[in-house]
Amino acid sequence: MHSLYDWWKRTSRRSMVKPDCTTDENPRILEGNDLKALAKYMKSDSCRNVFIMLGAGVSTSAGIPDFRSPGTGLYANLARLNLPFPEAVFEIGFFKRNPIPFYTLAKELYPGHFRPTPTHSFIKLLHSHSMLHTCFTQNIDTLERRAGVPANKIIEAHGSFATQRCIECRTPFDAEKIKKAVLSEKLEVPRCERKQCGGLVKPDIVFFGEALPAQFHASIPHLRDADLLIVMGTSLTVHPFASLVDFVPEDCPRVLINLDSVGHFNRKHDVVILRKCDEVVRELCTKLGWEEELDAAWEETKDSLEVGEQEPEETAEDEVDKIAKDLKQTLNVSEKGDEEASDKDKAGDSAEPR
Repeated sequence: MHSLYDWWKRTSRRSMVKPDCTTDENPRILEGNDLKALAKYMKSDSCRNVFIMLGAGVSTSAGIPDFRSPGTGLYANLARLNLPFPEAVFEIGFFKRNPIPFYTLAKELYPGHFRPTPTHSFIKLLHSHSMLHTCFTQNIDTLERRAGVPANKIIEAHGSFATQRCIECRTPFDAEKIKKAVLSEKLEVPRCERKQCGGLVKPDIVFFGEALPAQFHASIPHLRDADLLIVMGTSLTVHPFASLVDFVPEDCPRVLINLDSVGHFNRKHDVVILRKCDEVVRELCTKLGWEEELDAAWEETKDSLEVGEQEPEETAEDEVDKIAKDLKQTLNVSEKGDEEASDKDKAGDSAEPR
């Protein structure tokens, strides 16, 4: 938190005192701390710039597992595999030594397998009503894009599968080629095609040990213009992303829609609703008079699935279990191959003249 605060203080052209942008005609005030009051405020002239913060919880209803839920999250299930630590699958040093676990996981999570949720369609509606300023997302699944939210409205704080490049020379890599390699029956690890390079290719997902995109940092000052902040499906444990909730004006209503109470939502105009994101979004849209628009927008997302793909019948927990089994099998094969290679090397060493 302090490093992000210090960065903003150094780079901001304005005072760190958050300006009071309200007027007597357009005060930023909620009449209550519930959806009814929120909907009334959103329909007023006071609510023009809406900012969104998304975590993995908004994608679980699409069948994509979250990472940190105890017992059912991806990391909890990866803990039983032969990895140095569960997060190693997203650690840049480990990736350089062994990219197989990540690409095994990527094959399961690759865009095109999953349909956006009604929550993603709600964000598109905010844009359609000229209310969406910025959608900050921790998710790498690109479901915001597939729901129809314009790319220039999205800040993928932890990167995504949308682009990819060589980790050595930073040369971009063709999207269709990496897709073919990852989704092939026999997993192929893509490598740079630039002459005299051949480095590992990785989607532009921010791994542990890598810096967040410059666009993320450049967008932080815009939070001072927020009239409303909606935080959905996140544990608010990963910084600096989690710190964004503190950078909106003091009088800006903040809404937490989540299964668990997280962060510090204790300001006068904060709203905390501990339920599933899709359920809350639908109820809010009903109060806004947007329910039919939400249904239409979500219906359009059927086209976001790749040809031949169907909406997954498995739950996010089923998907996690499948990923863990695939990773275990792949790691066993990888270890067996390493052992065979080591045996060959030993045999070769003994045959060499002394």
